[in-house]
Amino acid sequence: MVLYAPVPVFRQGPDLYIERQAVNGLRLWARHFDQVTVVMPEKPGPHPEGWMPLAEAMAPLTGVRLETVPSAYSPLEFLRCWPHHHRRLRALIAQGDYLSFAIGGLFGDWGAVCAMEALRLGKRFAIWTDRVESDVLRQSREWGNWKQQLKSRLYRRPMAWLERALISRADLGLFHGRETFDAYARFSRNPQLVHDIHISDADHITLSRLRYKRAAVARRPLRIVYAGRAEGMKGPMDWLSVLERLAVLNVPFEAEWLGDGSCLAAMRARVLRAGLQDRVRLAGFVEDHAEVRARLQHADLFLFCHKTAESPRCLIEALTAGTPIMGYDGAYARDLISAHGGGVLVPRGESQALAHSVAALNADRCALGHLMTRAHADAAPFTDEKVFAHRSELIRTYLAPRTPGTGPRRAKLRPVAGH
Repeated sequence: MVLYAPVPVFRQGPDLYIERQAVNGLRLWARHFDQVTVVMPEKPGPHPEGWMPLAEAMAPLTGVRLETVPSAYSPLEFLRCWPHHHRRLRALIAQGDYLSFAIGGLFGDWGAVCAMEALRLGKRFAIWTDRVESDVLRQSREWGNWKQQLKSRLYRRPMAWLERALISRADLGLFHGRETFDAYARFSRNPQLVHDIHISDADHITLSRLRYKRAAVARRPLRIVYAGRAEGMKGPMDWLSVLERLAVLNVPFEAEWLGDGSCLAAMRARVLRAGLQDRVRLAGFVEDHAEVRARLQHADLFLFCHKTAESPRCLIEALTAGTPIMGYDGAYARDLISAHGGGVLVPRGESQALAHSVAALNADRCALGHLMTRAHADAAPFTDEKVFAHRSELIRTYLAPRTPGTGPRRAKLRPVAGH
């Protein structure tokens, strides 16, 4: 198997560092394919918290090989790197039996380069994506600085064309979450709804812990949590608007945001202005995943205000903690709780309506307890072993190597109908 994963590795001197969840993904792929070659972008400089030495990570992963390409996101840098690295990628792809490439972007999108090389070689391949990148870029005009807004105007249309052109020519579309699936399924000849998480069955909240949590919720202020990047697309200012409204409504609560990002300083300033520093904690990045899971299990509600078409794993992580999700409506969130109703959704952008929904649950703690049980039930299908086995089965079923004599399939990139 040859796959492109956009999670970067970081180089410090002679050493490379890789994200721990990415290592778990490689471990799970290796359970289903004898040989796995993964291509990842390489960045220079200090690695983020939570990354581990690549040599240590790869030691137990026999049969797994990692190749890097430059993180070249400016047009000139990418064009300078392209001649050498597209030939490298072509050679790797020529050797692969099963091919899967994550796409998302324009310049520096090596997954798209891999897909085009597979097309030239006439090889079957899958496209994987977890958000509608062109739509994320379009919506960045609402919160981005002038550079982001200019990039949106210049890049969005060619990015959307590239997404659809590659998806329409892929033999398999692996779309993480209903939001992404609904956006891209009509362009794919074989769309499949999949998920990508790194939570084991043992990480789900236990029934005894869930019963204790339900019993305790009647006796204390609401515990509200969010875990994710403090970036405009995540709606951090809407999140604070909800908390400010809850304070006006005299709802007792404690809230924390777990995650770092460009909006964190502005969030801290706003918390101080609102006088909520004793009730709102902005923890920044939390490296220990076990600590994040513990915080999610500790909480009564997972409050989110996502503004874009994406499929964030944090909603699934909240459900596995028996913590109901409450936030802006979208196909992804709606699909996650469609079986048992483990959450409450309001129209996107309606922060006041969201605050009043939280206040209503605060007034009816029995209903909140039942919501926790339903959240736990909605989380049952989601473990890393199950979701990687599902994706591996799809890849093996639909991307089996051609028998000799069938000949290559060639397709040129032309504009896709409907763009």
